[in-house]
Amino acid sequence: MKLLKDLCEVHAPSGNESAMKSFILDYVKNNQKNWVSMPKVVHGEDFQDCIILKFGQPRTAVFAHMDSIGFTVRYENQLVPIGGPQAEAGYILTGEDSLGPIECELKVDEDHKLTYKFGRAIDTGTDLVFKSNFRETQNYVQNCYMDNRLGVYAALKLAEKLEDGVIVFSCWEEHGGGSVPYLAKHIYEQYNVKQALIADITWVTDGVHPGKGVVVSMRDRNVPRKSYINKIIALAKDSGVDFQLEVEGGGSSDGRELQVSPYPFDWCFIGAPEDNVHSPDEKVHKHDIQCMIELYRYLMANL
Repeated sequence: MKLLKDLCEVHAPSGNESAMKSFILDYVKNNQKNWVSMPKVVHGEDFQDCIILKFGQPRTAVFAHMDSIGFTVRYENQLVPIGGPQAEAGYILTGEDSLGPIECELKVDEDHKLTYKFGRAIDTGTDLVFKSNFRETQNYVQNCYMDNRLGVYAALKLAEKLEDGVIVFSCWEEHGGGSVPYLAKHIYEQYNVKQALIADITWVTDGVHPGKGVVVSMRDRNVPRKSYINKIIALAKDSGVDFQLEVEGGGSSDGRELQVSPYPFDWCFIGAPEDNVHSPDEKVHKHDIQCMIELYRYLMANL
């Protein structure tokens, strides 16, 4: 779990993913020699802070968003949310501005106005994130930003044994998206790939339980093409990996942007479920993490 812990400690809220980009590029450079297949690494100004890893002759793309929720410093001591963080008084936030490192306390008044408590004023525009506090037991891992550092973790574990496929590390997902359209354009036009899996984290609910396996989502706020979902479920059954089915009416992911893009992408959200969503205490069962990695490996080999 050291890689997951390291990923959770990278400061990369939506709009400021450059540190995560550097972390992933360094990780790929230092570890790809041990992988089954060497990827073509695609990045640069045309891709902003996103990364594409292309392996062999790809048929399917895996999307994992790199960004997290957080807060932006406004004026005086005011804060504005990035994405949809849970905001409770007393949470510790971290970041850095022109005067140095920051570790401050989140304050929430009766009108739910967000401010910070710190020994000095913080530069306007500074982004702050929950302080990492990685906890591991026999069955669980817990920290802020399992959503979606765990998706990135699973994608990097998938890369170790991937022969044919595309892995995409995207930006801005927690705050409205925006990178997937041009990533989809490149993948479709350059590699003729038009089916995708979304490596993201979902919720523990009345129908989805920790320790029961990875979740295959049949729909959320968006409704993917049923024939593709049926194909995924059939392969999941053949794999022998523990999995659960999810049906939700809310929530979204990079799959939404694929669906509204001008390219004929099929997509399916597949991820481990977590408790304490968008808080400093997101909690995921280790069995579900392992099932997530195993199912992605099986699907990428058989789709």
